[in-house]
Amino acid sequence: MAYRVLIVDDEAEGRASLSDLVGEWGYEVRTAGSGAEALRVAVGWHPDVVLTDLMMPRGDGLWLLKSLRIDVPDCPVVLLTGRGSIPLAVDAIREGAFDFIEKPADLSRLSVVLHRAVEKKETLREVDFLRRRLDAVAPGIDVIAASPAMERVLELVRRVAPSQSSVIISGESGAGKEVVARLIHQQSPRREGPFLALNCSAIPATLIESELFGYERGAFTGADQRRLGHFELAKGGTLFLDEIADMPPEIQVKLLRVLEERRIWRLGGKAEVEVDVRVLCATHRDLQEETRRGRFRQDLYFRLAVFAIALPPLRERREDVPLLVAHFVEKFNAETGKRVRGVSPGALALLQSHSWPGNVRELRNALERAMILADGEVIGESLLPPEISRPGAERAAISVPLGVPLDEVEREYLLASLERLGGNKARTAAALGISEKTLYNKLHRYAAEEEAREAREPASGT
Repeated sequence: MAYRVLIVDDEAEGRASLSDLVGEWGYEVRTAGSGAEALRVAVGWHPDVVLTDLMMPRGDGLWLLKSLRIDVPDCPVVLLTGRGSIPLAVDAIREGAFDFIEKPADLSRLSVVLHRAVEKKETLREVDFLRRRLDAVAPGIDVIAASPAMERVLELVRRVAPSQSSVIISGESGAGKEVVARLIHQQSPRREGPFLALNCSAIPATLIESELFGYERGAFTGADQRRLGHFELAKGGTLFLDEIADMPPEIQVKLLRVLEERRIWRLGGKAEVEVDVRVLCATHRDLQEETRRGRFRQDLYFRLAVFAIALPPLRERREDVPLLVAHFVEKFNAETGKRVRGVSPGALALLQSHSWPGNVRELRNALERAMILADGEVIGESLLPPEISRPGAERAAISVPLGVPLDEVEREYLLASLERLGGNKARTAAALGISEKTLYNKLHRYAAEEEAREAREPASGT
């Protein structure tokens, strides 16, 4: 996709010659004859660089620069200036202009400046992308497979990866759905582009639209600058929508439109923005059943379900447990500096016989815990979590004294249920008869209350 340059000059002849020249360099070009016209074009077209004359009768370059800083703040502005207006150009640099070029323009310098301006735009975009990725970093889950069930999954990945088709990945929580999505991305023509993941069940309904599509400055209270959404940040790459079944119905409608038209509207936006993104999604639910019950749009289901991959739970591929154990031991050796050779035969037997309600994520956590406790070269049975080393010894009941507030009883019961089910939030929510979103909200509230309590304790002790 060619980078976009908006050329602004009140003289038609100069505008046309610059447009032809910059177009020959491979840029996509549009023109405007005044600052006011340029601002309208920039807001709707979103150029990568604005190249503008400084002295114009209706909205000069300095006015345009200040206006663009408000409406298109991430767009570099390059000024064309006559010899007598160089002091004004210096003032413009202080106001945030990227650079200025004295007329008549030196073509080699103009080419270099445009190239550097585009690089700056890409750098800003990459920094924003990395910030968002850092916010979403989570412990990795590795796909190590020898079982026939996983070999079938990997064959499906190999077949669908080169296409541009949407894919639905189904499977229990912790089974590695995001890792399968990453494998598809890594084996696709989009591998050099970004991979962005968004968990639809972990984001409040009021925020998910802005996370997906972004917003403009002033779109709502607190929106003091433009923020790109995941669709724009994943430009040229892959967007992974986890727990798609929890997406609110009103957002499902908008997602369907985006998938069909490849355009988005930012919140508060004045024009559509083209997007180039492959969408992969995942769910632990039966999406066909959700569609039959009217909880998921049928037209969106058919648009997404071009290709489906069902990921088996770990208990149905126990042949993979020894390989996963060896992989995680090696991984944690590298992280901790320890030299653990592996697990004892007894520990391996327990690991292979465990039901793994939390799937690969639970196995990873169990081995990480064991590696922290390990002093020797072998992980024995005693280093495994109690629910694995002593089958049947899981916490099956809680005891609370009379007079404890109901909120505290609920908290204890919920956390004990989560612990008993190996941290598997989907199973815990199902066991308690609540939605995963409700469970997430309660856990976030508990975490906030705990932080507030810890913050008060030092003050009370002084």
